[in-house]
Amino acid sequence: MRHFAYVRARDAAEALREASRDPQADQVQYLAGGTNLVDLMKDEVEQPGTLVDINRLPLGEISELPGGGLRLGALATNANTAYDARVQARYPVLSSAILAGASPQLRNAATNGGNLNQRTRCYYFTDTASACNKRQPGSGCAAIGGVTRVHAVLGASAACIATHPSDMCVALCVLEAQVRVSGTGGERVIPFAEYHRLPGDEPQRDNTLMRGELITAIDLPAEGFTTHYTYLKLRDRQSYAFALVSVAAVMRLEAGVIAEARLALGGVAHKPWRVPEAEALLRGQVPSDEVFQAAAEAVMAGAVGQGGNDFKIELGQRAIVRACQQAAAGTPQSQSDKRIA
Repeated sequence: MRHFAYVRARDAAEALREASRDPQADQVQYLAGGTNLVDLMKDEVEQPGTLVDINRLPLGEISELPGGGLRLGALATNANTAYDARVQARYPVLSSAILAGASPQLRNAATNGGNLNQRTRCYYFTDTASACNKRQPGSGCAAIGGVTRVHAVLGASAACIATHPSDMCVALCVLEAQVRVSGTGGERVIPFAEYHRLPGDEPQRDNTLMRGELITAIDLPAEGFTTHYTYLKLRDRQSYAFALVSVAAVMRLEAGVIAEARLALGGVAHKPWRVPEAEALLRGQVPSDEVFQAAAEAVMAGAVGQGGNDFKIELGQRAIVRACQQAAAGTPQSQSDKRIA
């Protein structure tokens, strides 16, 4: 049994104070739904010295923003977010992405802030007998040369080829959400594209949070792409499986021409993958398979397989084309809508 301190914070100020009290701030973890952290503690992948329970903080609301956007509280559950009438009506790609992830039981417990900060599901990361630079910097990457079916083909490095597992984050990326965080130095807002980071030579750092910072909310812009959108998730089984490749595609069509288009991929990189240059190839075009294929090739340009995941390169292109077809036609991929409250 590994001992750790447990603190139940009454407000954000107390949570931040407790998180900054330990000089080894990386030994302090915030506890919300715990659907990822507790599992990692059981596997001895995460060994925090202090857990700061933030479930009493008033961060569970979903509220209107001036100008038509929505603010998603960091402690709002994935289930409450996906089934919120405003999210379903104004940000259907986000609702679809959340419903494609995990299981109903987990979505009832998992929080929005926790979803952003979940760790990779790399086999070697969760196996403490294997070398893993993300778990133990400098130890090596056993995934390289190992079993790589679920691993990255884009944005990887010699230190890490893990992927980010979130479905929700792929949709937030394509919607250009913003992440609001609080720290001892005050509050700041992080554009979603800048929140997660590629592994480089510091794969242990999943995001750009500073030590002790706490996510308080996720802000959605007014534009939610309510007609031409889809979230396509390709996986080994239909439920409770992480994406091999996923695509969030949103468009705005005017007089049959693509006026705006955005694409984000999951399951292929250390963060949700978006290529603005590929999206530019779609704008001003009449929807067609040829146009979609050109964009797909641009998104996957530079992809490198590791043997066991080579198939993801072609699968990614095919998934992008299919997602663009669905978005342009206004026929989004259906997701399970079974709710367990």
